[in-house]
Amino acid sequence: MNAMSFLVSTVFDLYLMVVILRFWLQLVRADFYNPFSQFVVKATQPIVAPMRRILPSMGSIDTASVVLAFLVVLAKMLVLTLIAGAGIDIGILLLFSVVAVIKNAGVLLFWMLLIRAVLSWFNQGYNPVVMIMTQLTEPILAPIRRIIPAIGGLDLSVLVLFIAMNFINILFSQYIPFWANI
Repeated sequence: MNAMSFLVSTVFDLYLMVVILRFWLQLVRADFYNPFSQFVVKATQPIVAPMRRILPSMGSIDTASVVLAFLVVLAKMLVLTLIAGAGIDIGILLLFSVVAVIKNAGVLLFWMLLIRAVLSWFNQGYNPVVMIMTQLTEPILAPIRRIIPAIGGLDLSVLVLFIAMNFINILFSQYIPFWANI
């Protein structure tokens, strides 16, 4: 059962990351002609397109992508609960799904920042993945850079954001018991 739970979690989590990326790409109005963006759109379009007919966007918020992210986590939790043979409490699953989407968005942000920082050491020219990561993370890092400027050419904004994200994660782990297990 552990191997099956791992496989189910991995597949659902990977797709959830792609759905979150789609929402995020639309939110920051990233370059949709970028090959990375095209992959994200192609991977989510078969499900998001029909949902958009029912759930129109609210301003810059793509409600279909948000609902799909929530449904992916809910489906994951239902499948894992069925695999474990445990009882299903819909109220807990709904709350757990909302919290899991938020936490997974934070995990995605962490990895994107880390990859962007590492790639900045080696990037020699135009790279489509680096460009998208820059477009996605710059709206979050720019306000930090205004407060804490680069020191001797060293940008500390990513480090400051990592510390803030870790603080928030620890804070939530103290008050939401299942936060750390998501």
